Amino acid sequence: MIEHATLSVLNEEYIRCVQDGDVAGFERIMAPEFFCSNPDGTLVERAGFLAQSARPVTIRGLVARDVLIRVFGDTAIIHARTEYATATGEPRQGRYTDVWTRNGARWRAVAAHVTR
Repeated sequence: MIEHATLSVLNEEYIRCVQDGDVAGFERIMAPEFFCSNPDGTLVERAGFLAQSARPVTIRGLVARDVLIRVFGDTAIIHARTEYATATGEPRQGRYTDVWTRNGARWRAVAAHVTR
């Protein structure tokens, strides 16, 4: 399935952008109407998310596990579990759900929900 392969690559890119604090990478893959529910319960729009992504990254070794990609026409939902270490080396984990939409041949992230 082409959609699953494409979304898998985009999911890996999203995780890489988180780990590297890659704002330009996020700008390429996020839709203008993007929103994120943060682990602290706040809801931020695209500009707020990009601003928080520009801050120094305090985690390392971020990986996505148990990735589940579900496609519903021009909408996809990605569920996964994360593993990472804090700045002091303590192992942590969380979960996320991302929503992607396709416009023509291009998929873009429109929403994220993150828990830790």
